[in-house]
Amino acid sequence: MDMVEKELESRRKAIAKEVELLFKANMKFTNWDVPEADDTKAAKLLIKIIKEEIAKIEADIEAGKYENY
Repeated sequence: MDMVEKELESRRKAIAKEVELLFKANMKFTNWDVPEADDTKAAKLLIKIIKEEIAKIEADIEAGKYENY
């Protein structure tokens, strides 16, 4: 395992918690804005949005956007 892998692995739990907080915060905002919202539908749509945004970041990585970041 190289230094980058070790560093990210040491922060794995913190990263996972941040992702969970992002999801939960947006679920909460949805419920505040649309109290009668179907929570399962909202959760699925939110995950779809997050995946789309991750795909954009992955494309940027492949395009070299994060070289020498």
